[in-house]
Amino acid sequence: MPSKRAKTAARLPRIREVTPELSLEIRPTPLAEMNLQPLDTFEYEYPGNRIEINFTSSEFTAICPFSDFPDFATLKIRYVPGTRCIELKSLKLYINSFREIKIFHEHVVNRILEDLVAACDPLELYIEGDFNVRGNIKTVITASYQRPARNP
Repeated sequence: MPSKRAKTAARLPRIREVTPELSLEIRPTPLAEMNLQPLDTFEYEYPGNRIEINFTSSEFTAICPFSDFPDFATLKIRYVPGTRCIELKSLKLYINSFREIKIFHEHVVNRILEDLVAACDPLELYIEGDFNVRGNIKTVITASYQRPARNP
């Protein structure tokens, strides 16, 4: 009977080289295998009143596809709802579901942005991933979205 490690290795995507000279291996988790928790929303009862909603999560964790070590960050999310708001418990579970995901800093910030936009169709959304120092380098990734103007 194959070991758990052998079964996991069989599911991983083929190893790709970053540079032929170094033969560095990258194994990001494919989107189809991320198993992220769903984001729930509720109706915003004052859609004509512009408000700004801010979230901060100081315990974000994902896995580095190069080293398999955890990456830690503080996420700051700011959005202006259209007709839907993000439900907080589902946001917490969604953010925590990245703990076992191998993903680059740049990609995780964009993944979260796209998922939040798909969930609540905000007027505006801004996200910042402020990652802890790794290898003497501090990384801060920002991404934003603004809903295109709709014709009346």
